[in-house]
Amino acid sequence: MWEFSRTRYADCNGSEASEETEIAVNIGGVKHILYGDVLNRYPETRLAELVNRSTNSTQEDLSALCDDYDELKREFYFDRDPEAFKCILELYYYGEIHMKRGICPMCFMREMDYWGIDTEYLDECCRSNLNEMETELAEIAEKVKTILDDLEEDATMTRVQRCQAFLWKLMEKPESSLAARVIAVVSFVFILLSSVVMCVGTIPELQVQDAEGNLVEHPTLESIETACIIWFTVEYILRLVSSSNKLHFVFSFMNLIDFLAIMPFYVVLILTHLGTAMMELANVQQAVQALRIMRIARIFKLARHSSGLQTLTFALKSSLKELGLLLMYMSVGIFLFSALGYTMEQSHPDTMFTSIPQSFWWAIITMTTVGYGDIYPKTTLGRCNAAVSFLCGVIAIALPIHPIINNFVIVYSKQRVLETAAKHEIELMALRAKEEAQECQEAGKMASAGNSSVWDSAAVSASQSDTYIPLLGEKGQPAHKRKNKLINMNSSL
Repeated sequence: MWEFSRTRYADCNGSEASEETEIAVNIGGVKHILYGDVLNRYPETRLAELVNRSTNSTQEDLSALCDDYDELKREFYFDRDPEAFKCILELYYYGEIHMKRGICPMCFMREMDYWGIDTEYLDECCRSNLNEMETELAEIAEKVKTILDDLEEDATMTRVQRCQAFLWKLMEKPESSLAARVIAVVSFVFILLSSVVMCVGTIPELQVQDAEGNLVEHPTLESIETACIIWFTVEYILRLVSSSNKLHFVFSFMNLIDFLAIMPFYVVLILTHLGTAMMELANVQQAVQALRIMRIARIFKLARHSSGLQTLTFALKSSLKELGLLLMYMSVGIFLFSALGYTMEQSHPDTMFTSIPQSFWWAIITMTTVGYGDIYPKTTLGRCNAAVSFLCGVIAIALPIHPIINNFVIVYSKQRVLETAAKHEIELMALRAKEEAQECQEAGKMASAGNSSVWDSAAVSASQSDTYIPLLGEKGQPAHKRKNKLINMNSSL
């Protein structure tokens, strides 16, 4: 039995009657003795209302505030989590609440709501954990919403809109169908093939001479390159046509990369056939070579088909502060040790440090532990300076690396958890929707499709797991449109 002292703080809200009142509450088998003057410090809570009604209310009124009431023992029973209730009691004695480790933040929020306690009484550290959990749940809900939207077919859509949506899923959603998965694999193969052809085409032994005696790519490699560009062009056009927001599509980062991957081919084609009439041949060849270099942008197209590369991008984006610290440390060290190296090497007649800006290169390759050997100190003080710069470079690089690695692990784990949780939520909703349908069939209560639905908005809330995820029931779209598709998806997931 848990009993707290009532004399720890003076009561400011309790009356003389409440100071003499004590109640016994049984929370999940754990008994607590609570005093009225303590509970009335927060009169808007359930416990304060319970202690104020315990003296002059009937058993029916008291039973409305608890799960059960023993009039003989004058003991109130609550079927709640006893560990969470211990945290709730901290509010009355310490003025704030701390969540213990191992308690689900969302379950604890439901406990606080049951006892009539506002979230503003949570400590700042616990509130930050709650905000993180709410953000994760919002992301899970967004993933669930995306999956449901992909499954849903709006009856009000025209044939053109329906074809547009089908084409978008085919080109952008590899998980939507077998054909979409095949297209994604073919696109991935074309990206790798074009990158290999670009590299192999620079080998002199595989090049041929043109009419002017210049080395150019082998015709076979040019044919493969042309086939890859045709595929990329068709893919880009189909995705652009099927996009619902074409302006956003054009200026999206990944779509800009796709455009840069195919644009040089057509510009080179135009310059080769029409450029000689307006420009000198040497200028045309230089422009062609410069544009061919832009073909390396197509390697970034792999990020569209690789979740690992996307995770790495998100991790680097979340590690901008650590990367900034790394650049700052290195910049300070490069400036300091290059200036010292230039000063210490001035006395040597064969010095390689002709200026401080020229010494920047030596400081960079020394602090990053590369050491090409093209420039090096020759005096004793210069070598000591080089040794110190080497050690400082190792430390400067090592310090921010650990947070960056942690960010990558956190982002990667979070992505996996979100994907698993979203699929689990869909499976659970599908199973409970199926159970609702079976129960209604057994009871013979199937109503017509125009008047009612087996899986209405109430069934949406009932079909969700212990962690509530707000789905589309509040946005005006009836959830019963997704019933059959969710049931069918249960086996595919």
